[in-house]
Amino acid sequence: MKYDVALFDLDGTLVDSVYDLYLAVNLTLSDLAFPIVSQSLVESWIGNGIETLVKRALSGDMQISEHLDETLSAKAIALFYQHYGQLVGEYSVLYQHVETGLSALRGMPKALVTNKARIFTEILLDKLSLTSHFEVIVCGDDMAKKPSPAPLLYACNQLNVEPSKAIMIGDSKSDILAAHAAKIDVIAVDYGYNQGENLSDFNPQYLCENFLDIIPTLTQR
Repeated sequence: MKYDVALFDLDGTLVDSVYDLYLAVNLTLSDLAFPIVSQSLVESWIGNGIETLVKRALSGDMQISEHLDETLSAKAIALFYQHYGQLVGEYSVLYQHVETGLSALRGMPKALVTNKARIFTEILLDKLSLTSHFEVIVCGDDMAKKPSPAPLLYACNQLNVEPSKAIMIGDSKSDILAAHAAKIDVIAVDYGYNQGENLSDFNPQYLCENFLDIIPTLTQR
């Protein structure tokens, strides 16, 4: 086959986790007497890790305020960890056809490469019965986050495969840029958390509307 291994993003690609994150963000903001924000705003801020998500929430904008107090940020992040630790996986669901698609790829080694912290990643994977699908799991607090190529290259190394024989599947600009930097082909799925970006602008090798659409690409010879 053209590809020996597949690397998958988590939030927005395999799992719709926005409601858990939305609740945790607003509980954090309420604790600090900040105005709460909409679910659509939280969805637009997802993709670059918890610290960035919380700082965007405090700023009320995608662009983190240059005047944001670091002590406040640290307190907010700690509060978010507490709230999200109680909520993670409670309202999260697999996107349509994810279970079928992953089962169809049982014979292909797979890695999960996410910017989510490991403690929450492992809980979410277990709750949604996804853990067994992945030989390698690389999380946002293991090393540099995407769009750095580091976690993708680390996953390839752990799977003992050249980057040219791997493919990344993700829903955001960060996934695409990380794959390009690692010299790895990428499938962008357009149903997830793309932060309002037109993913085709970043030149993924493939663009899919449905999770099952990735199967022919992964199994082509």
